Parts: sequence; C-alpha cells; structure tokens
Amino acid sequence: MGWIARFCAAAALYALSAAGLHAEDGVSDHEVLLGQSAPFSGPSGELGRLFLDGAQSYFDKVNAGGGIHGRRIRLLSLDDQYEPDKTVSNTTRLIHQDKVFALFGYVGTPTTAAVLPMLEEAGIPMFAPVSGARLLREPFNRLVFNVRASYARETDFLLRQLQGNGRRNIAVLYQDDEFGKSTLEHLRSRVNNYGLKLAATASITRNSDAVTDAARSFLQVNPDVVILIVPYSSAAALISQMRGAGYRGGFSNYSFVGSQSLANRLKNGGVGIVIAQVVPFPWKPRLPIVYEYQKASNAAEGAQYSFIGLEGFIAARALCEGLRRAGRRLTREGFIRALESIDHSNYDGGGFLLRFGPGNHNGSEFVDLTAIGSGSRFIN
Repeated sequence: MGWIARFCAAAALYALSAAGLHAEDGVSDHEVLLGQSAPFSGPSGELGRLFLDGAQSYFDKVNAGGGIHGRRIRLLSLDDQYEPDKTVSNTTRLIHQDKVFALFGYVGTPTTAAVLPMLEEAGIPMFAPVSGARLLREPFNRLVFNVRASYARETDFLLRQLQGNGRRNIAVLYQDDEFGKSTLEHLRSRVNNYGLKLAATASITRNSDAVTDAARSFLQVNPDVVILIVPYSSAAALISQMRGAGYRGGFSNYSFVGSQSLANRLKNGGVGIVIAQVVPFPWKPRLPIVYEYQKASNAAEGAQYSFIGLEGFIAARALCEGLRRAGRRLTREGFIRALESIDHSNYDGGGFLLRFGPGNHNGSEFVDLTAIGSGSRFIN
C-alpha cells in the first residue's frame, strides 16, 4: 500500500473514531442534553416547577464548575399539564426532534406509564421519575432508574403510623388512574396486617377538585382518618369541604401530594395533616445533602426550600455522578453501567443512601413522616 493510500485509510479511521466519541444523540463536545416532560401549569403545575428548581440548582452548580468532562448539562423541560397525551407528544419531540441523551424527572404515574413503550423503542434511559408506582419497578426495566422509594413503602409506613396511634377505620380518596388504582390495591391488601378496616373508598378524575360526592359519603361513615392518593388540588378540596362540614378526624397523604402546595392552599386549616416524605427534611441541615441543597438553592433568585425541590436536587446529583463515572466517551450503554455501579459504599450521597445494581434500579427506601403545623410550616 502506498503512502497516499495509507494516509487516506488512517484519516478515515480517525474520522470514524472521532465520530464515535459523539455517536449518541444529545452528546456534543460541549454539552449533554437531557429531556423532561412534567406539569408546569394546571392544577399540578407546582410539582413540576419545584422539582425543576431543585434539579436546576444542582446543574447550575456543575456547569459553573466547567461541567462534566468538559460538557455542560442542559435540561430541556416541556409542560404536559399532568396529561398523558401531552406527555407522549412531548416525549416524541424530545427523542426524535430534539434528540436528547436521556429522559429525566418525569412527574406522575399515568404520564410516565404512557411513554414506557417509547423507551424500549428508542433505547433511551429514564432517570428519577417522580412516582413510586409498581409498574416502574416490576417487572425490572433496565432503562428506568428510580431514586425515590416506592408507594408500597409509603403505604406500610402510613398504616404502621395509624396502627400506632389507635386509628382503626379509614377511608380512601384515590385518583381514578394507574397512580390511584394501583396504590389503593396495595393498600387494600395490607390494611388487615395492621388491624385496620377500610370503611369507604371514592375516586376522583385526574386534575379535578369535584369532591362533593366523596366528602358526603365519607361524612356518613365518619372514619378515624382519610388517606388521600391524589395531588394537592384534589386533596385540599376534600379536606376543606370535610372540615367545613364538621369532620374532626385525621388526613394522611402520600408524598406525591405536593406538601408545600397543599399547605399553602389550606393555610391554617392544614394544621395536623400528615404527609409521608421520600427525602429528608429540607429546612434543617441535619444531613450534608440538605446543607448542600440549601446552599445551592440560595444562589438561585427567588428560591424556596421544598421536599420535591430536594428530591430534584438529589436526582440531579446522582445523574451527574453517573455521567462522571461513564467517562468522556459517553454512550447510553456506558451511562447505564455507570449508574449501576453507584452504591452507598462507594458514593457519598451526603447522608441520603442510594444503591443501584445490574438487577436493581430502585435506589432508595427512605420514607419519613411530617405534619403541617401553624403558619403552613412543617413539623418533623
């Protein structure tokens, strides 16, 4: 082979090699592009906005330090108003038009469930969906990484708390979709284990506050406590209506309710209402991760601390750890393997334990309990 032929072959090989550095969608010399579909408007909009605030505060911190392997992190966030059809449309755009590297921080069970088949088709990973639903955990999906604890864990935590304070008869308001039905099904299967009785259930349409019928049926039963498997707008409507009718029992909520939004809507009428949480208490820096979150949030204009904001911060931090471990030659397959190497024995989560593995993408089992106090503040 002559020198010209050898030169051409070497140049072609180099070009292929260089192209291979950025063969994946969403990866360039200077940027990694992530995609998110979440509610940023409508009745559940505060859930998406607060999660994004927390996540973006960490991405801003990383980008200010030069990014990861020289690449800045950019998150493209689209509003789906907590409606699955819009989530599908947004995800189609993110994957095929914007060509993002990975999906991040999708909010809600019905919305996330609607796009699961698209992950397989595109071979694109999804990190930290804001849902504790079983369908994101079973059967095992190699493309889905869960940071928060499951609704099953929250259910047992709430039922154990009711057992401990002697409240036996419960009613449940649930959202009439995959989120509400699957969580109710698990709760129904567990109440007898704690010596409790499920006295009544009622459903409500997603993004609705039409609770009159549910409130009427619950008042007739007069349960010791009402468990709410709904976001804050529906929860606040039921609580306000039942309290106005003289009900003096308790209310318990899952973490997805949106704690700050619920407290703000109820004002002083929220005192004593219980909420399960899947992240530590964000107002007291008892753990290094909370101090780090507070410091990053304080750098953002108009920032406010929140449970779901801290969840976004923790999720962004763990995602960036996966990008670091994946190295400069970033691919989706390498990113998945890197995330699977994260373990609390080799990853400093600032006191928040995370563990992934090749057969386990459920990172945390942390569940705590808070209550709303006076002035819409939280008690822990």
